[in-house]
Amino acid sequence: MPFMTVLFGNLIDAFGGAMSIHKVVDRVSNVSLQFIYLAIASAVASFVQVTCWMITGERQAARIRNLYLKTILRQEIAFFDKYTSTGEVVGRMSGDTVLIQDAMGEKVGKFVQLVVTFFGGFIVAFAQGWLLTLVMMATIPPLVVAGAVMSNVVAKMASLGQAAYAESSVVVEQTIGSIRTVASFTGEKRAVEKYNKSLKSAYKSGVREGLAAGLGMGTVMVLLFCGYSLGIWYGAKLILEKGYTGAKVMNVIFAVLTGSLALGQASPSMKAFAGGQAAAYKMFETINRTPEIDAYSTTGRKLEDIRGDIEFRDVYFSYPTRPDEQIFKGFSLTIPSGTTIALVGQSGSGKSTVISLIERFYDPQLGNVLIDGVNLKEFQLRWIRSKIGLVSQEPVLFAASIKENIAYGKDNATDQEIRAAAELANAAKFIDKMPQGFDTSVGEHGTQLSGGQKQRIAIARAILKDPRILLLDEATSALDAESERVVQEALDRVMTNRTTVIVAHRLSTVRNADTIAVIHQGTLVEKGPHNELLRDPEGAYSQLIRLQEANRQDNRKANPDARSGKQMSINKSASRRSSRDNSSHHSFSVPFGMPLGIDIQDGSSKLCDEMPQEVPLSRLASLNKPEIPVLILGSIASVISGVIFPIFAILLSNVIKAFYEPPHLLRKDSQFWSSMFLVFGAVYFLSLPISSYLFSIAGCRLIRRIRLMTFEKVVNMEIEWFDHPENSSGAIGARLSADAAKVRGLVGDALQLVVQNSSTLVAGLVIAFVSNWELSLIILALIPLIGLNGWIQMKFIQGFSADAKMMYEEASQVANDAVSSIRTVASFSAEEKVMDLYKKKCEGPLRTGIRTGIISGIGFGVSFFLLFGVYAASFYAGARLVEDNKTTFPKVFRVFLALAMAAIGVSQSSTLTSDSSKAKSAASSIFAIVDRKSRIDPSEDAGVTVETLRGNIEFQHVSFKYPTRPDVQIFRDLCLTIHAGKTVALVGESGSGKSTAISLLQRFYDPDVGHILLDGVDIQKFQLRWLRQQMGLVSQEPALFNDTIRANIAYGKDGQATESEIIAAAELANAHKFISSALQVSFFHLVYQEILLWLFYAINQAPKTFVERSACYLKNVGV
Repeated sequence: MPFMTVLFGNLIDAFGGAMSIHKVVDRVSNVSLQFIYLAIASAVASFVQVTCWMITGERQAARIRNLYLKTILRQEIAFFDKYTSTGEVVGRMSGDTVLIQDAMGEKVGKFVQLVVTFFGGFIVAFAQGWLLTLVMMATIPPLVVAGAVMSNVVAKMASLGQAAYAESSVVVEQTIGSIRTVASFTGEKRAVEKYNKSLKSAYKSGVREGLAAGLGMGTVMVLLFCGYSLGIWYGAKLILEKGYTGAKVMNVIFAVLTGSLALGQASPSMKAFAGGQAAAYKMFETINRTPEIDAYSTTGRKLEDIRGDIEFRDVYFSYPTRPDEQIFKGFSLTIPSGTTIALVGQSGSGKSTVISLIERFYDPQLGNVLIDGVNLKEFQLRWIRSKIGLVSQEPVLFAASIKENIAYGKDNATDQEIRAAAELANAAKFIDKMPQGFDTSVGEHGTQLSGGQKQRIAIARAILKDPRILLLDEATSALDAESERVVQEALDRVMTNRTTVIVAHRLSTVRNADTIAVIHQGTLVEKGPHNELLRDPEGAYSQLIRLQEANRQDNRKANPDARSGKQMSINKSASRRSSRDNSSHHSFSVPFGMPLGIDIQDGSSKLCDEMPQEVPLSRLASLNKPEIPVLILGSIASVISGVIFPIFAILLSNVIKAFYEPPHLLRKDSQFWSSMFLVFGAVYFLSLPISSYLFSIAGCRLIRRIRLMTFEKVVNMEIEWFDHPENSSGAIGARLSADAAKVRGLVGDALQLVVQNSSTLVAGLVIAFVSNWELSLIILALIPLIGLNGWIQMKFIQGFSADAKMMYEEASQVANDAVSSIRTVASFSAEEKVMDLYKKKCEGPLRTGIRTGIISGIGFGVSFFLLFGVYAASFYAGARLVEDNKTTFPKVFRVFLALAMAAIGVSQSSTLTSDSSKAKSAASSIFAIVDRKSRIDPSEDAGVTVETLRGNIEFQHVSFKYPTRPDVQIFRDLCLTIHAGKTVALVGESGSGKSTAISLLQRFYDPDVGHILLDGVDIQKFQLRWLRQQMGLVSQEPALFNDTIRANIAYGKDGQATESEIIAAAELANAHKFISSALQVSFFHLVYQEILLWLFYAINQAPKTFVERSACYLKNVGV
């Protein structure tokens, strides 16, 4: 661009310096040819610039995502307890890396180009007239200060906005990850309200960011106008006093003008840098963090093997989140190798903490944990964990196939080893029944399988690891009696010659342990074999036995039907058969309230035809209807900003004319035109911040509205919709975070720039036509070529963006699974496996990003070639018209300047092509959700309600198949009657379909054939929210929200429960004591305590129908 000012000087000489009008064409032809050369050079440079920087940005973003996830997986468990959550991690990987990519990609190339243009302009200016250039540079220091202040303020506002969006990501992850809990307790509105609250903070920060950017750039531009004014006034003075020529003065002014305009165009890049800096700060704060317990550390001892002797020596420990509440105070325990020890005790006594310390999830504050006499801290962490196998209370599976989940236990495991492990865990039988066998997908967190099936796969994973030390944290708690017996036998075989630590809540499961250790309030109070401990009737173990037996007796008295089959009967003979009768129906290996595996390629045909369709801009515009007054005012301000630069054509042509006037007129006119520049500077200073502020309001409101509208739609979807991997919490979180942010590429700053550049283009064309319509028509005929190039480029990028988005959602789910299951990942030292899988999933988006960069580079290069080609054509055509006496040089000059300003607007808009293409693809993805109608919609008010509900339940000839597995029949003509006030137990082997009945009763799904009646009314006729409010559900794996215990309990009553109601519910659930106790530090790690809180939910809901999936957990709890 600075070189163009030299060519422009030559153009002035060609027109004004020609002695004969007939020599103008020859001289201008040479200049036009030079412009063609410049067009070729600019096209090549632009292609290389955009392509290389976009590819660089794509690779840097991928590298940062990988590095961030790797660092996250490297952190100690305490980091996840205190500093982060799954939603925040996925939100930052999806949203913040987009900002970082923007700041490190083509915006850097653009900024470098503009900086070079800025300095190049001033170098040319110094070469032509150093004195005038020095005077005009007086405005540079305040420009730098204004730019620095703007960047800092914008970065601060952007950081606040990203923090708010990170909070909203947590809401999304928790809500979608626990959607059955939310649906069961009709918590959709509360989730939306909480999400909206976090979006309000982000909206305020976004608007302030827009205002700060507008004020900053307004200040920068008014200083530039002051520089122009000073240059014109002082240039006239130099002509009068120093013998400067008008051509030299104009050359300097044009060079400074080009450099200064380049600085003004740096606003989008500077905003991108500020946003990227704010986003990178939080991510690199984590990346640069050194974990206290480093999973990647290669230092430490590695022995040939270990025997398995474990010793706790005078251990003091408190959890990092509750440092003031001591778990262990001088705790000591010795576990000889090859023996089995069972840890028993009341809730919160510290049993699971022993497991966590052996796995080295935490380190004790004082004392030592020893294995084979060596301090656990001295071992290489990955090596020692490879010798330890863990099966937790809540089995954690990853969104992969069954085979891949079992293979986590051993690197490079063969198919034979995987099958052998599954057979030992009594899992091979149900796996073989599945259509895809071991290749069946287990879904997000393993939700495609029943609880017992998940637990057996987790046990198989631990068996495959072949550990020297085996840690069983109530490993068989989710199994039915028969499966528990078989799996326990398998575990007994596996435990042979291994050191085994069992954390037990049901004392009946630990009778055969070599040693039983009773822990009370973090202290070992009793230790010995079962029979020996029973000899002391006043001993702690004996008291626990009596307490559990008393609880069982109380339960039987309170619920006599529990012993008699719980009133299950066939409908036709319900009145004649006793409550002891059992209903014998077909058993299948079927899901726990959800379908079996999902094959992404063979998924439900119903969802396959819901592919995103292109969204017209009018659809987005209609969502901005409430902001029409704001958009109109913002557009007016943008139009004013846009027309100022084309008016330069008039101002500068008059300035050139004035420079060749007599001294007395030159002095007078130079003062007038320099003052006009000050006026235009003031106008620009007012219009730019106003337009930036108003468009930020409109853009931020639209993004907030889209996010809220999409999330509200998501939480009201039927449960089937969430069975699909593409609708997992990670994928939905990525869409709401990244896609909604990309939509802003069509509104806000982008729309402001489009309006401003459009007005620049229109004003430039108007001035050009008024000056000379023939020359303007010639040029106007060439401009559509630039537009056609942009359109073709956009179509290419749009297709690439859609492909990349779909592939990146799969990668986001890998990260989501890993972080939400960090203890399992750490226990199996699976960090590298997760990273390999994540990198593999990111390869597709990276390749697509590179193709996008190449296409964008081609489009950008062609745009520049056409731009300078238009200049060359206009000069040559102008020379012909001058030669034919159809125009004059000043008019050609005015047309050129007007079109130059218009071309700047076109070139700026062409840089938005990539962003707008990605935005359209993102909008299609968003509206695919918004436009989908939920098949079971809890937000609908239609349906009947009754004042009094008795609670009679009847299944009438129900047949059902899960929509995602239509080839597996779950129920065939099921008939079942449950009388009001009676307790009915559904029994059967694990995965037989028991939980399916509960899912149908809750209307998570609807039967294919038949009816489910409640008090004689088909449940599909009830208002859905009202129906679910009449039921209380306690699930096998309870989900608590990241909130206070009080808030979690109050969730059972729309969050409106009084303090007395909360306490009453706590007492009824027999958990008020442990909540009030100081020993609740680790209760979030204890499933049965979670279930007690779930009982709060259900009790608070005051249900007519109480649905329980947790008997195997609760029936022997003694607290």
